[in-house]
Amino acid sequence: MCRPGRGRGSASASAAASASSTTAASRVPETLTVFAAASLKKTFTELATEFEAANPGVTVALNFAGSADLVTQITEGAPADVFAAADTKNMAKLTGAGLVTGAPAVFATNTLEIAVPPGNPAGVKSFADLADPATKVVICAAQVPCGAATAAIEKATGVTLAPVSEENAVTDVLGKVSSGEADAGLVYVTDVAGAGTSVLGIPFAESGTAVNSYPIGVVAASKHAELGTLFAGFVTGPTGRKVLAAAGFGTP
Repeated sequence: MCRPGRGRGSASASAAASASSTTAASRVPETLTVFAAASLKKTFTELATEFEAANPGVTVALNFAGSADLVTQITEGAPADVFAAADTKNMAKLTGAGLVTGAPAVFATNTLEIAVPPGNPAGVKSFADLADPATKVVICAAQVPCGAATAAIEKATGVTLAPVSEENAVTDVLGKVSSGEADAGLVYVTDVAGAGTSVLGIPFAESGTAVNSYPIGVVAASKHAELGTLFAGFVTGPTGRKVLAAAGFGTP
């Protein structure tokens, strides 16, 4: 109820509220398509929800896969607005081809960890144990960031692995370990943390020889470049840092 003597203030507040409501109501709905590395699935799903809440009328469509596969999709013309990779090498393929605008920003880091089924039936205790021919090991393919990191660790340690399979996404490696198809797999620290009790993580000191940096950038062909830039800033900003840190990602 309006009270006498406060008409001017109340009218101003009402006008401001009305203008705000009109702006929100009249905003043209937009869908922002974000291509992100498989290891970002949990964090980016959370960030997308928070971004939508902060930007009424915006829907964030997420596409998760191995970074190399996403690069191929974008190169072949897939409609993406933002790309977040699990390494700088795959991002460089797009920036070098002029398919990502500006300089992508690194927003997180990650390292590998050994994942084994609950109970660790193969008794894996170290990276060197993965070279045992009796141990069924699954790793990422070389073109995938987690595979490149695995190769770097092999080179640094002189330990050569003979995996039973090489996967195109780190989530596929995790899936084979959690299902018991493999005795061990090399995945990211964040994947182990997000898997709960479905796997057991075994840290190893040599993982520090291969730290992956995660960059994010706006795709040059995007029709929502301004919104894409806003999302990238959201990821690199306070909210993004908080969500990523809680998931176990390191800071750039």
